[in-house]
Amino acid sequence: MASDSDDLRMQARGGGSLLLAWQLQDKRVLIVGGGEVASQRIESILVADGYITLLCPEKGLHPRTRRFIEERADRITHYDRRFTGPAELHKMDLVLTAIDDVNRSREICELCRKAKIPVNVADIPDSCDFYFGSQILDLPLQVMVSTNGNGPRMASLIKTRLENALSGTEGKALKKVGVLRAQLKERAPGTGGPVGRKRMKWMSTLCNSWEMEDFSLLDDAMIKRLLDEGWEKNHVPTFEDVGGKHPPGAKVPQARGTQMTTSLLLPSAIGFIAGALCTTWMFVSWRR
Repeated sequence: MASDSDDLRMQARGGGSLLLAWQLQDKRVLIVGGGEVASQRIESILVADGYITLLCPEKGLHPRTRRFIEERADRITHYDRRFTGPAELHKMDLVLTAIDDVNRSREICELCRKAKIPVNVADIPDSCDFYFGSQILDLPLQVMVSTNGNGPRMASLIKTRLENALSGTEGKALKKVGVLRAQLKERAPGTGGPVGRKRMKWMSTLCNSWEMEDFSLLDDAMIKRLLDEGWEKNHVPTFEDVGGKHPPGAKVPQARGTQMTTSLLLPSAIGFIAGALCTTWMFVSWRR
């Protein structure tokens, strides 16, 4: 039976964007302009481990942009000049413009379209192939809020509300889950098939049984015990079972019911639901 939220999603078709986690590692990005907005774009690309070619006269550099150039010469190549023409786009994977000249911005956009290079033109939504949303960053966790160009300031306010609802342990917890998952794959290698489904089911059950704060407190010895006493025995131990201890005065979460002696012998339907619930939570820690 469909829920009210399912009905709303079915009705809310059109007018949105496809939100993706775009892998830019070692890709080449051209940024035209060096002002405050350009500095924000530079930061976003550096987080994604891209290489930046920056075109801007020296006198137009924002102090923050200048600092990025000085500190990240390994990733940023700055040319003290304006955009000169189509040759600037050679071998570029992505183009971002952040200049006040609207006509020049649209011209660069058209050149990118002809060259089939994705482009974002600051403050001109109809010339953008994609938008930069307001972002919560606690690597490896990234959460983006997009208003699809309707209200960037509102996106920032919504981001702040979401940020206030987080505990601050999410990024650390995800790193620990990433380590656990990597070691689990070493013990039970393979993609797909029975082993892959068993891994997913075990990780899903674990994620649904433990609290976020529990994962953030994992250490190497606890991870080993989780695998030895949990994975190897078709069992999901509790946080305390593997030697976990909450700091003095910390608010200890209530057990979720599945925490005590959950077995991998769950009905397949329950296992599938657990996997679906956990996949979104774990997705940000998965890499190519």
